[in-house]
Amino acid sequence: MHFISSTMQAASTSPPSVTVVIPHLKNRTMLESCLDSLRMGSWKDFSVLVIDNGGESSDLAGIETIYPEIKVLHLAVNAGYAGGCNEGLNGSSSKYVVFMNDDAVVEPEWLGHLVAEAERDERIGALQPKILSLKDRREGRRMFDYAGAAGGLIDRLGFPFCLGRSFAGRQEDRGQYDSPREIFWASGVAMFARREILARLGGFDAGFFMHMEEIDLCWRMRLAGFSVRSVPKAVVWHEGGASLQEGNPMKVYYNHRNALAMLLRNRSLPALLLILPTRLLLELAAAMYYLLAGADGAAKSMQVARAAVDNLAGIGEIFRQRRKIQQTRMVSDRDLFRGSPFSMLSIRRKAYT
Repeated sequence: MHFISSTMQAASTSPPSVTVVIPHLKNRTMLESCLDSLRMGSWKDFSVLVIDNGGESSDLAGIETIYPEIKVLHLAVNAGYAGGCNEGLNGSSSKYVVFMNDDAVVEPEWLGHLVAEAERDERIGALQPKILSLKDRREGRRMFDYAGAAGGLIDRLGFPFCLGRSFAGRQEDRGQYDSPREIFWASGVAMFARREILARLGGFDAGFFMHMEEIDLCWRMRLAGFSVRSVPKAVVWHEGGASLQEGNPMKVYYNHRNALAMLLRNRSLPALLLILPTRLLLELAAAMYYLLAGADGAAKSMQVARAAVDNLAGIGEIFRQRRKIQQTRMVSDRDLFRGSPFSMLSIRRKAYT
C-alpha cells in the first residue's frame, strides 16, 4: 500500500517513484540505522541505491541479504559525495531522487510530504526537509543540525548560511521555521530533487568531491529558473561529522576551495568583478585567523592557501565551466540575490570551521 499525503489527490493510483541514493564510506552500523528508518517510512514507492565508495576496503559484504530491498553499487575508488551521487543519478530512472547522508535517520512521513510539495509545482527543482541534530535528540533536545538546519541561504559574497543556525550557535526548534519557504540551497544531508532537472544540468560537479557540491548545484538550478524550497513537515535527523570531523584541516580545504570555485562559476561577471577583491581579502583574513587560533591553526591556514592556489591552477577549467553555466542563465543576479545580505561576517567563522 502506498502512503499518499493528505495534500495530494487521495484517488491517485500511480504515485510518483523515488530513488534514495546513499553514498557510503565505512561505518556500516550508521548506514544500517539509516536503512532501518527508511523501512519504517509511510511512503513505500521508493527504491534505495547505496553507493559503496569503499573500494577494496568495503564493509558492505552481505548487506543485501539483510536488506533485500536495496541495491548496492560498488565503486572501485572513492568518488566522494559528489561523484557517488552522480553514479546514483545515472543509475536511477525514477521521477525524483533523494541524495541522503548515511548518518541520517528519517521520520515516517518524511517522504510523503516532500513528494506532495514537488507534485504541486513543476518549477520546483529541489526541496529540503527540516534537519535536526541526532546527537541532541539523544539528550532530549530538539536542536537544528548544523548541516542545513531549516534551509540554506547565501550572502552576496558567496558565503552560505542557514535558517536555524548562526555564529552564536544552533537554535532550538520551536516551530519558528515551520512555514515552507523559498531557500537558496538544499542540504545534501537529505536533498530531494527532480531527476529530469538534475540530468539537464549535468548533476553534481564531481570535482568538488565533498562539501558545497549541493550549494553549487542548487545555485545552477536557480540560475536556470527553478525553485528550491523548504518542507518543514518532513523531518530528518542527522548525526554529523561522518566524513570529516569538525576542525579537520581537510574540511577547511574543501570548504574554502569549493566555495571560491562556486563563486567564480556562478556569479554574474559585473558582480564578480565588484566583490572578488573583498572576497579574496576575506580568504587572507581567514588564513591569518587560523594561523593564530591554536595548535592546529598552521595546518588549517595552509589549507586555505592551498585552496586558493588550486583554484588559480585550475582557473582555465573553472572558466570553461562558467561559460557553460552562464549559458543556462534565466535569472539575473539582481533577482536571485534580492533581499540577501551583502555579507554575513557574523557567521563566517561558524560556516567554515
